[in-house]
Amino acid sequence: MDVTRRKFLTSISMLAAYTAFPLSSFDFDNTKKLRIVLVGTGVRGISFWGKRLVQEYSDILEFVGLSDINPGRLEYAKKFIGVNCPTFANFDDMLKKTKPDLIIVTTKDSTHHHFIIKGLESGYDVLTEKPLTTDENKCQEILNAEKKSGKNLIVGFNYRWSPYSTKIKELLANNTIGKITSVDFHWYLNTYHGASYFRRWHGLKESGGSLWVHKATHHFDLLNWWLDSDPVEVFALGDLEHYGKNNPFRGENCRNCDHKTTCNYYFDITKDQQLMDLYVANEKYDGYIRDNCLFREEIDIYDKMSAQIKYANNATVNYSLTTYSPFEGWRLAFNGTEGRIEASLDIPYDKKTKVDQAEMHAKEMEQSALEEANHETIIVHKLWKDFEKVTVPTEKGGHGGGDQRLHDKIFRTAGTADPFERSAGSRDGAMSVLIGIAARNSIESGKPIKIEDLTDLTPMPNRMK
Repeated sequence: MDVTRRKFLTSISMLAAYTAFPLSSFDFDNTKKLRIVLVGTGVRGISFWGKRLVQEYSDILEFVGLSDINPGRLEYAKKFIGVNCPTFANFDDMLKKTKPDLIIVTTKDSTHHHFIIKGLESGYDVLTEKPLTTDENKCQEILNAEKKSGKNLIVGFNYRWSPYSTKIKELLANNTIGKITSVDFHWYLNTYHGASYFRRWHGLKESGGSLWVHKATHHFDLLNWWLDSDPVEVFALGDLEHYGKNNPFRGENCRNCDHKTTCNYYFDITKDQQLMDLYVANEKYDGYIRDNCLFREEIDIYDKMSAQIKYANNATVNYSLTTYSPFEGWRLAFNGTEGRIEASLDIPYDKKTKVDQAEMHAKEMEQSALEEANHETIIVHKLWKDFEKVTVPTEKGGHGGGDQRLHDKIFRTAGTADPFERSAGSRDGAMSVLIGIAARNSIESGKPIKIEDLTDLTPMPNRMK
């Protein structure tokens, strides 16, 4: 094997570099493949953390168990991933019978903590999809469990690994515009991608913690990583003004709706065979509706969000998230003592995109599609000088190329040094969700929220070294 099981297990602690907790040492037979179990068989779990691992890393790993509360999705997942391992309705039974080396958690956000803590307490390393969890109490429980267990927790932040995000990090780390004083960061979800969250379980705070947590955790992690500092205080505003009960009509779900011909948000799930096979065919087991009405009255998350974030290094951030934009993309600007850096992706007025807005998210999620080489630009403008354009080779699929690079780091090159420190542990995961949790709490209370009041983590001017 190019990378032995023992080498992976020995170097996995490097991927949790910012836990600030004691890391375990390993001594396993180096002739065996890494034993992996997956809990949660939704689209992200079975594709990115399932099928892609089998296709790309089957020489060094093997799935020894899959777990889900929905037996229909579980059976579909086994076939889709292409494995012949046992399946389990009970997570505890899976751990006892399979004794894995690594647990991958891709369940509903509000249940991440349950499986992370169970895994750590059972003596196993855990890798979880973002977000780490959905509230401050669960976050503290996870931190306590990792510290007590001596095992390691990795958070799958793929956005750090895209070449475009990495180039921004490199420019900042090289002090290109001096000390960073303020940041403007604005993310736009279009009416195809943004609306999809309100159809699913993400539309309920109790399930996904709101998009402050589920979606914005990506953005907050990038900010923490780019600024190399921890957040200290958040003040936020937000409301639900577009989706949910704001619409004058609603239906049972898109398939059975009387307003198909008049609703601009009509979504024909029958045209997506994977969604039909994975979700529609298995509604009878747990009642989960994948094409739910995004105007149902139970929706209680925000569809417009803005926040002011103060960092321990005294940088301030102005952030916003829009969920019903005509286009999908983002704008970013760093102001420094010696200049300004501007970056953006997929803004149609800046550069004509070749992907239709309806296909934007699907293209981003693709893992194996070949695509022509592309280049994007970052603007560097020094004080009293003309601006310069930095050209960056980029990809669209796999979250801007981040998915593949994240996987390679975990399963191929975990033991090698990374000058950009892109691997994320529990502290990174906590600091990203705590911004979103603080923003949510700020809206509900009308007051600024201090990060140090949420868990026992102390914000640092420079991330834990």
